[in-house]
Amino acid sequence: MGISRRDFVRNTAAGALIASTGLPSRVFAAGQKTVKIGMNIPMTGDYAPWGLPGLYGCQVVVDDINAAGGVNIGDQNYAIEIVSYDHGYDIEKAVQGYKQMVSESDVKMVMMLGGSTVGAVMPWADRKKILTTTLLASDITPDTEYLIATSESHPLYNVTGVEWLAQHHPEVKTAAIVTNNDAEYGLQSAATYQAAFEVAGIEVVDINLHGFDVTDFAPIVSSVLAKNPDVFCMATSFYCTPLMEQLYHQGYKGKIISCTLDYYDEIIAKTSKEFVNGTIFQFPDFDDPKLNEKGINFPNPGDFDAKFRKDHPNDWSAVAWEYPANLLNWIEGAKAAGSVEPTEVLKALRSNKNPEFVFGEGRWWGKEFWGRDSVVVGRWPVVVVQDGKARIQEYRSVSGWLDKHAAVLAKYMKSHGLRITG
Repeated sequence: MGISRRDFVRNTAAGALIASTGLPSRVFAAGQKTVKIGMNIPMTGDYAPWGLPGLYGCQVVVDDINAAGGVNIGDQNYAIEIVSYDHGYDIEKAVQGYKQMVSESDVKMVMMLGGSTVGAVMPWADRKKILTTTLLASDITPDTEYLIATSESHPLYNVTGVEWLAQHHPEVKTAAIVTNNDAEYGLQSAATYQAAFEVAGIEVVDINLHGFDVTDFAPIVSSVLAKNPDVFCMATSFYCTPLMEQLYHQGYKGKIISCTLDYYDEIIAKTSKEFVNGTIFQFPDFDDPKLNEKGINFPNPGDFDAKFRKDHPNDWSAVAWEYPANLLNWIEGAKAAGSVEPTEVLKALRSNKNPEFVFGEGRWWGKEFWGRDSVVVGRWPVVVVQDGKARIQEYRSVSGWLDKHAAVLAKYMKSHGLRITG
């Protein structure tokens, strides 16, 4: 996931419940049923880049599925309809939208971004037994039986970028971390990078955790650069663009690593291609040739990328494929269950000890950290900007790193006051 300060052009009003069928004018075969999937996400406001592109991506996938005649589940043929609600990352609206799409539209699953909005809806969702997905693994608690994270395991996968950096650039000895100080994104990610740097033998010489009221990043960057770090880490920053601008203007020559770098084309335009080249992060473009290799569980990623960018050329972000990936995981669970009902789909998903997700085979994880094995972890790509394009360098094992070093990560999570059940 990633966020930019760019303005988003949106066609929906905040709080509106919108039915978005893949092909609204298509006449399906007689007797074909429709299954509705909810998206309770931010489509306006600062969090829109982590919501709206996901709706666009789901529309691409649903269009393809419906154009092919739908999906067969339990000897019934279903068209898929997306029902979306814009909560603008407002807790009250998130609860209102969730209840509305379940009670009035009879959705069988609700996809959400994560954080406080997920925490607010889950007590009701669990009582009603509605399957819900999140992009934040740390949303999982011992009580969230119907909450799963099947496409993204933020912040766990960040360890792979540091592991790759240490192997390919052994000259790197020190790092500094600059990110927002919220518990949902910034602190979770900062703790993960601290753990990964320790395991890699890289000393963290400075950590700057700032609020959301910062308008001038020049003093922050100059203060951090005074420590002469070999690596500048932005963790899961909401402010990658202004941070990168300051690094560029202040002449930084070291390595840069970040969880996200969505809209890196925007950063290139404000700095230079040469400066951005070599930046390490975690999210590929879907025209990447390595996504055509065996083991990738996303149909025709290059075709998906092209269709998305044709209709929404300026709106690509990591969530463009993550919400569709959750939808595709749900379809596989529904097929295995022979049912669209949430309890049956969840049972089918959990019965698979090695579930397939976007980048290969994974396993359920999370009980030792958050009280429930509801997060799918496996391998994750390490991405580097090369000649102005995000390109996968290789895949590395999140699951394997956790088997060896989970205690180190837990130590840093606790140091930031983050919830750890173990």
